[in-house]
Amino acid sequence: MIPVTAANPRVLSGMRPTGRLHLGHYHGVLKNWVELQHELECFFFVADWHALTTDYDDPTGIPQASFDMVVDWLAAGVSAGSSTIFIQSRVPEHAELHLLLSMITPLGWLERVPTYKDQQEKLKGRDLATYGFLGYPLLQSADILIYKAGQVPVGEDQVAHVEMTREIARRFNHIYGREPDFEEKAEQAKRKMGKKNAKLFDQLRRSYQEQGDQEALGRAHALLENQSNITVGDRERLLGYLEGGGRVILPEPQPLLTRAAKMPGLDGQKMSKSYGNTIALRDDPDLVAQKLRTMPTDPARVRRTDPGNPDICPVWQFHLVYSPDDVRDWVQQGCRSAGIGCIECKQPVIDAVLAELKPMQARAAQLEAEPDMVRSFINEGCERARDVARETMDEVRRAMSLLQG
Repeated sequence: MIPVTAANPRVLSGMRPTGRLHLGHYHGVLKNWVELQHELECFFFVADWHALTTDYDDPTGIPQASFDMVVDWLAAGVSAGSSTIFIQSRVPEHAELHLLLSMITPLGWLERVPTYKDQQEKLKGRDLATYGFLGYPLLQSADILIYKAGQVPVGEDQVAHVEMTREIARRFNHIYGREPDFEEKAEQAKRKMGKKNAKLFDQLRRSYQEQGDQEALGRAHALLENQSNITVGDRERLLGYLEGGGRVILPEPQPLLTRAAKMPGLDGQKMSKSYGNTIALRDDPDLVAQKLRTMPTDPARVRRTDPGNPDICPVWQFHLVYSPDDVRDWVQQGCRSAGIGCIECKQPVIDAVLAELKPMQARAAQLEAEPDMVRSFINEGCERARDVARETMDEVRRAMSLLQG
């Protein structure tokens, strides 16, 4: 896992509200969130405005889909006590920052985002000639920057979005972080740390600026984070002074590359609702067993006595996720020699999947029985998120001369 800088130990991640989640979501995203929430300050949000970029013509299902998704988050182990869970549209500051960032974002930056043309190609049947679709990467940037998130968990295909966010933050800070008498104010802030810490800061600053010493940069960030005698504004000035620019208003995030999800669908493709090959986290156990028992297998195994090749069988991909080495060896030998049948091969997978889902389904049943409790978790998370967002927007408005004082 990439280390998070001491000056910016916050994680931001979100999902479009697609309703009830499946095993692909669990292995690809939720397991990672559960780990992160115990290590860092995490903000997890339902990206309902993002859902409108492609489903603006029929948004009626979004509220229920959002609720169902949060139930699955909680059932999977995401904690409303250890993380902040909120709904994007309940924090209108996201939209305000999106608008203000749109004033400085070159059109070409949006058009060159790799997923822009890819999604247009995949969703040919929909009218996506809208600003909302073109501008959704900028809304993503606003989502990240408004919480000053230091790390954004993404797969490799989303790194370009985080890089664009870094460019936007850099551009914003360059334009609006140049306050009058910046260096004099930074020197005044430095003196508040005391002679010893000020001298250390100068040494680390020189090492970074003259030699590009990244370790010195990290130590300087940690030094500033531990200063109780300086204000938040002073800390931001010193961060900008350290890196040779103006005041850092919107810190640049880093992509936190997550382990590639290898959760296959029932047909061997990636598990996806659009392929109809999913196992939902709240599927009835009998339905889960039926889906797995009827999975396609190696087409060469027409009869029980025909030898097979696990490497081309979708069931083998499930064994790679769920089975220990001894079971995998048993499958490889038994399938290739026709010593075991396909139903026998599937049974350990069925047992493992049901065992994984059982505690989640029990928690989900409790949550479904107490919808007001789920709503209270969401309400509390929205309030916490909005408090942070308001602070950022106060700084942004002041930097852009939209607030006096």
